Amino acid sequence: MSNDAGTDPDAVEPAIEPPEEAPRPPSSKAAIVIATLLAMAMLWAAQEIVLPVLLALFFALIGNPVIRLLGRLRIPRALAAILVLAGGIALMVVVSNQVAQPAVDWARTMPQQMAKVTPKLRALIKPVQDANRMAESLGKATGAVPASKQVQMVASDGSDPLSRVAKYAPHLVAQLLAVILLTLFFMIFGHTLERRAVELVPGKNQRRITVDILLSIEQEISRYVFTISIINVLLGLVLATCLHFFVGIDGQSALLWGTLATLLNYAPIVGPLIGVAVLLVMGIVTQPDLPHALIPGGIYLGLHLLEGEILTPVVLGKRMAISPLMLMIALLVFGWAWGIIGLLLAVPLLVCLKIVLSKLDGMEGWARLME
Repeated sequence: MSNDAGTDPDAVEPAIEPPEEAPRPPSSKAAIVIATLLAMAMLWAAQEIVLPVLLALFFALIGNPVIRLLGRLRIPRALAAILVLAGGIALMVVVSNQVAQPAVDWARTMPQQMAKVTPKLRALIKPVQDANRMAESLGKATGAVPASKQVQMVASDGSDPLSRVAKYAPHLVAQLLAVILLTLFFMIFGHTLERRAVELVPGKNQRRITVDILLSIEQEISRYVFTISIINVLLGLVLATCLHFFVGIDGQSALLWGTLATLLNYAPIVGPLIGVAVLLVMGIVTQPDLPHALIPGGIYLGLHLLEGEILTPVVLGKRMAISPLMLMIALLVFGWAWGIIGLLLAVPLLVCLKIVLSKLDGMEGWARLME
């Protein structure tokens, strides 16, 4: 006679437990690559919207430390944002006024100057012209380049530059106004938007990491842009001084070339190469012979090497160091997708990516890979 009450509990067959959930397989590398390519394609397709937003965020990140400093002086955030934005616009207007007249003078006298140096240029490019004539003759002989096609190509290059400027001017003005308004709104309401976004992150630890990442991005980007701006301005002033005293360029024109070098130096590698080429052309136009014509470009190249190899690495340190290979890849990608604005944003975006990777567990190696 069985007694259920006296049954050994260990002898009872245990209930069937549900099988444990299998671990989720890690994301495949192919999926990550496809997602990255799709994101890049979307950024390229939506650049009319993405670029003003990115530029506004970039300018707001630069101005936020100054706004917080003004906030400690009991200045309301909206008023502080207006003051910072107005100060930046005023600085741009002052610099533009200083270089506008010499730029107009150079543009007006360039045809006459180029006519004077035509013999020099002809002697320099004579081998290239001979090779070009031989290629054209060979193409005509083989029928590879029809005459009608040549006429069509010449006619297509004769469009009026002023008409193109007038065509795109309203669009450029609208984009500029959009960037200014978005920058103002990000400066005023960005901290509120940031706080609301952090509240959406699940988990206290994740929120702490997110706040740390956002603060680090703001501090490092502000520090980077402020430091690079000082270095670029010093580079432009030294270049203008050297051109004035050692080459004999007048003060206003020297300031024009110094300002151009300052702006071009914000685009690493590509900007200085363009600056050297421009100063070589300027030297050919203004100097009496070829050895003297190489001096302006040589001065800029030497100053850039001193700045890029010694001054900037010492001032910024290892935290902001970016691998030249990664930098070239970023310049190619962002320059292809967004043009000159992409060249200007390539380094800040790389710095943001490096900061994010360094703050995430298990991703520190990828951050070190970018150094």
